This record gives sequence, structure tokens and C-alpha cells, in this order.
Amino acid sequence: MTHDDLKRLNRRAFLKRTSASCLAATSLGGLSSSLSMFPAHAADTDGYKALVCVFFLGGMDNYDTLIPHDQSSYDRYAQIRASMVGQHGGGRARSNLLQLSPDNSGSLDGREFALPPQLPNLRSLFQQGNLAIVDNVGPLIEPVTKAQVEAGSRRLPPRLFSHNDQQSTWQSSEPEGAQFGWGGLFADAAVASGANSNGSANVFTTITNGGNQLFLTGDRTKPYQVSGEGGAKVNVLEFFSYQDSPAFDILTRHFSAQGFNGSNLIERDVADAMEGALDANNRFNEALENRVPLNTQFPENWLGQQLRSVAETISLRNVMLVNRQVFFVAIGGFDTHDDQAQTLPGLHSQIDGGFAAFQTAMQELGTQNDVTLFTASEFGRTLAINGDGTDHGWGGTQFVMGGAVNGRQIYGSVPPTDFDHDNDVGGGRLIPSTSVEQFAEPLGKWFGLSDQELAAALPNLGNFQSGAIDLFG
Repeated sequence: MTHDDLKRLNRRAFLKRTSASCLAATSLGGLSSSLSMFPAHAADTDGYKALVCVFFLGGMDNYDTLIPHDQSSYDRYAQIRASMVGQHGGGRARSNLLQLSPDNSGSLDGREFALPPQLPNLRSLFQQGNLAIVDNVGPLIEPVTKAQVEAGSRRLPPRLFSHNDQQSTWQSSEPEGAQFGWGGLFADAAVASGANSNGSANVFTTITNGGNQLFLTGDRTKPYQVSGEGGAKVNVLEFFSYQDSPAFDILTRHFSAQGFNGSNLIERDVADAMEGALDANNRFNEALENRVPLNTQFPENWLGQQLRSVAETISLRNVMLVNRQVFFVAIGGFDTHDDQAQTLPGLHSQIDGGFAAFQTAMQELGTQNDVTLFTASEFGRTLAINGDGTDHGWGGTQFVMGGAVNGRQIYGSVPPTDFDHDNDVGGGRLIPSTSVEQFAEPLGKWFGLSDQELAAALPNLGNFQSGAIDLFG
């Protein structure tokens, strides 16, 4: 084989690889199933609504987020976590905490709660009624008690306390290797009912800043990727456009399948998908270039820029002819086995600034009642500490934000800040009192799904009490 032959062979291999990356980056999915688990025209898709999932990768510490504030509970908290409470300038001293005044305080048995000092905007949003807290949420297959966990007499989610598996279980009700996420299945139901049906608008139904996330993958809908800096990119084309215009032209013609006239059905599907991918990217970027810029200033960090990209995409909803969208945003760093007192406050500050800017942007767009942001994390953490950090837990604390949210409420059951109670399976690792399905149910209902569609998207929902949390009452 000559050197020129080797170059041609390498070029063909390169084009095959980049063809796949182009297709994956735009998330059109190629050969999608012609079948769907959702009947047509069941979900209510009138008007515009969007769900925004912000995933805290690593397991955010629930005890260091919703903090006990009544004197007796706080004293026990400070005793257990003495080595961390006094760190960082005494940042978790009771006098520094931001006390909450929930409307449902009567259901909290006289207990009081607060947020850490790095979350002043979230406290304001809570007090204004635009933010709710749902405590002790986590993956479950069916209700389970401490005695049943210890006896092994009930089904538990596989591979508990594993990052990858519990991230997957949160997003899809199955461990790593799952095929569909409930965000994608929510979108499937909306699409089956006629949402976003004008042309290829379905391409812009589920959108991610961080790759082809499981949460957004449905049977009909596949996640469309945009950059955290705004816009849609095919990285290979972007790379060559700066360095070699002829190569850029060659790759553009390749990805757009110009001149392709093959008869093989699979090849034709792939060619059509690649051509649609480039067309979608071009339409998205053209719309961005002609948008009215947002006045809201977002923090110059990764979470802030992702949320800015989501807000900009929502601003294009009328141009894109969509009335249902699901977004996925992620931020890491929450696996705080050590240095938690130094690490978590900075992460909380990013959340606070990003969420406040996002809510302001929704008000600027007039969509504050049409967009609901919610958080997720694979698990909470243990109440027990290992010196300057915490270990993997189970149930955790989540936020739900938006004008439609029945805010200023602490939903769910907040377990005691102590050990050896009915929800503690060791070290303050909490058996969830609210399953992920019960958390997702009101989000899906608000999005417009019927009970039948919710049951299809959330396979374990039937094992739990329906309507356990009334987020939009």
C-alpha cells in the first residue's frame, strides 16, 4: 500500500467517524422507531410550556442545603457536623443562615429551616412564591421501610449509591444502560399530540448543552445539542472553517449528502438525517443571529452560560414554531468527600446567581408562567461526616422554580436531623419519602400529559400514591 493509498484510507475512516459525530451532535437519531407508546392527541399542548432540568452531578448534600433552624434541631446539626459548621468563617453558624417562612409551616411540626448564606436569591424567590423545595426525594421502585430494607424483603433500585447508575435511575427509572429518559418520553407524548408538528420543529423539542443526555432521549424525540456559548455547532466543520476553507467545503458537501443517489434504505436514511442535521443547525444559528438580545446579565460561569443559552433558545420559540420543549443542563463538583466546607459554598453561589438570572430572563421574555425549572441529583449525602466531607446518601433536596409553581412551600417529609430514625439506614443516609416518579408526576401534568401518558413515561408511578406533592395547586 502506497503512502497516498494510506492517506485516502485514513481520510475515508475520518469522514465515517465525523459523519457519526455530526449526526450525534444534532441528535436527529437517524432511524427512529415508527411506533410509539403514546396515543395521538391525548396530551394538552395548547400554548407554550417548557421544562428545564438542572442536574447536580456528584450528589448535592441535602443537609448542607436545607438546614434546620429551630434551636434544638440546629444544635444537634451543629454537634454532628461541628468540624464543618465552624469552617469557612463560621459560614454555617445559625446567625448566618437565611431563615425560610414557608406557608405550610403548620405541617412541619414546629420545625424551622433555612438556606445557607450563599443562596440569598433563592430565599427571595421562595419568599415571593416562585420557588418550592421538595425534600427527601430519591429513586425507589416501590415504597419501602427501614425494616424492609434491612430484611431485604422489598425491591430496591439496582446498584444504590453508584454515581452512574443512580444518575441513570433518576433520569429513566433504570440503571446505567437505559434507553429512554422521562424527559424524552414527556416530549414524545407532546409530539404525539401534535405539538411542534410544523415541518422539522420536532428537532427542537428536547435540547441539551451537554451532549446526548439520557434524560432527553425518547422514542420519537432525540436531544438537539447547542453550545453553552449559544448556537448549534458541528465541531468538525467549525475546526476546518478556521483553518482550511477547501476542507470545510468538502466536509459540508459530505455531511449534506450532496449528489447522493444510493438505493440502500439504510444509506438513504443516514443521508437524509445528515442533510437534516445541517439544515437544522443552519436554521437554529440563523434564528439566533436575528434574535432580539436579552438584557438580563448571566453569571460568567458554566452554569450561568448554560442557562443563558436555554433562555436564548426559549426566546426563539415562535420562530422555531414550538410550543413544548424540554431542556437539560448539568453542573458537576458535588461529590464532596472532602473539602466540602470550601467547595459547596462556591457551587451554591453559582446556583443562586444562575437561577436568579434565569428567572429574570423569563420575566423579560414574558414566559415566567410558562417555564418551570427543577433540579435533580443522583443522591443526597450522609449526615455523618468523615472529617471535612460526606459520603454517598440516598434521598436529597430539590428545588422547583417558576411563576406557575405553588411556591413558598416545603414539600415532602423532612426527616429529623439525627441518626437512628425510621428513614435512616445508616449514618443519616435517608430512605426517600418521595420517589422520583412522585416528583416527576406534577411536572408532567403541568406539561400537559394525561394519566395514561404519565404511566407510560414513569413505569413505577403506579406503585406510589398519586398526587403526593401538589406543585402547581
